[in-house]
Amino acid sequence: MKRSGKLIPLIAEPENLRSAFVKARRGKTASADVLAFTQNLDSELLQLRQGFLGGELQHGGYRKFIIHEPKRREICAGRFRDNVLHHAILNHCHTTFERHQVFDSYACRRGKGTHAAVLRSQKFCKQHAWYLKLDVRNFFASIHHATIQGQLQRLFKDESLLAIFDQILATYSVTAGRGLPLGNLTSQYFANHYLTPVDRFIKQGLRCPAYVRYMDDMVLWHNDKAYLLDALAQVRQLIDIDLHCALKPAVLNRSSKGLPFLGYRIFPYSIRLTHASRARFARKLRRVTNDLNDEILTEKQAQRQAQSLLAFVERANTLALRKNLQKITNLYPGVPP
Repeated sequence: MKRSGKLIPLIAEPENLRSAFVKARRGKTASADVLAFTQNLDSELLQLRQGFLGGELQHGGYRKFIIHEPKRREICAGRFRDNVLHHAILNHCHTTFERHQVFDSYACRRGKGTHAAVLRSQKFCKQHAWYLKLDVRNFFASIHHATIQGQLQRLFKDESLLAIFDQILATYSVTAGRGLPLGNLTSQYFANHYLTPVDRFIKQGLRCPAYVRYMDDMVLWHNDKAYLLDALAQVRQLIDIDLHCALKPAVLNRSSKGLPFLGYRIFPYSIRLTHASRARFARKLRRVTNDLNDEILTEKQAQRQAQSLLAFVERANTLALRKNLQKITNLYPGVPP
């Protein structure tokens, strides 16, 4: 495919920068950083425009904090100005990244997402006797900067844009030359693109009849167990040698036994929550209920959070669970009696 070029003038357009600002502030309008940027909006956007056109952008550092759901992770929150910068870039680079994705890659893509990935996986569980589930050990922390830089050079022509990407990569590392910060918009795109060589090898090289990837979680299906064992050896070698990462121990099992994927256990004719997902859901529900009772949350805020939790469990066969929840809380209107 041809590389994309002449993007910097488009990224620096005032209309694009204003659109990036609107996207970046969603859900954060009360933040002090956002309010300060908004008060000097025209000046801030002009500085960004001049920085893009003059090649003198300065990317700041991160405020780091730890989350424990669904597992312990370090989240890196960048300056609001940098978030606007990332949105401005990806308003025009999104199409290039999208063009290189295979159909069954589901993370960070419009019209895809976890629900679509789960339904597609269930379809493949119906059609194939065996599955092989793979994921990369410490994926974001192990991404090799030189490798992703090489991949970006094969996507984009603009030297100034590539220099900005290099600068963004240089703001963070777990070990020398490795790691992407969780929380950056660009990190999501870089990480999702990082495994596209694996996608193409599985679909075109191995000619796998059924495959789904959500970020670094990959599942292959086949009716021949030996085929999947051979695929495992070849994919492991590709990830080790070409991408400088390592796989966790693989899971090879019959589709009828259930596929653990994205918080669900997917069977050919049913979808259930995993034990960890049920426990996590119960903890979050208790937290919302306690915060409502302690007047930390308003009823409207609690209702919104509860509905978000419900959206996750609704995708599985959880009617009995939701009926029980209705007995102990009024946060779930609309659950069938």
